[in-house]
Amino acid sequence: MRALRDGRLPAPPIAQLFGMRLVEVESGMVVFECEPDESAYNPIGTVHGGLVCTLADSVTGCAVHTTLERGFGYTSIDISVNYLRPVTAASGVLRAVGTVTKPGRRVAFARAEIVDGAGKVVATATSSILVMPAG
Repeated sequence: MRALRDGRLPAPPIAQLFGMRLVEVESGMVVFECEPDESAYNPIGTVHGGLVCTLADSVTGCAVHTTLERGFGYTSIDISVNYLRPVTAASGVLRAVGTVTKPGRRVAFARAEIVDGAGKVVATATSSILVMPAG
């Protein structure tokens, strides 16, 4: 994760597609930033909830990743997102913090909080994540 943050490894395609950047990494916690624009708008003129959900899914999964031993991977079992405010291009940079709430050898749990450029919480999420041997 630190190699991704530092640019020593390329960002995965999904991060490039949505313009997500990994900006902080600690054991059990990561922070991504993303500045959505009109290209992510839905028909009613706001950023599609799928972008916000993808951001939440990414930070919860990556937070769990920081707790895993070498040779293990993960995948989302479920995610529950609470959308609290609309997001538009005027919302500024979204900052998503993912935190592990319970690490595990088979299933881990994490939460996400996403705030806009004004520091207002726009969404929260919780996720269950399956831990499995990589490969």
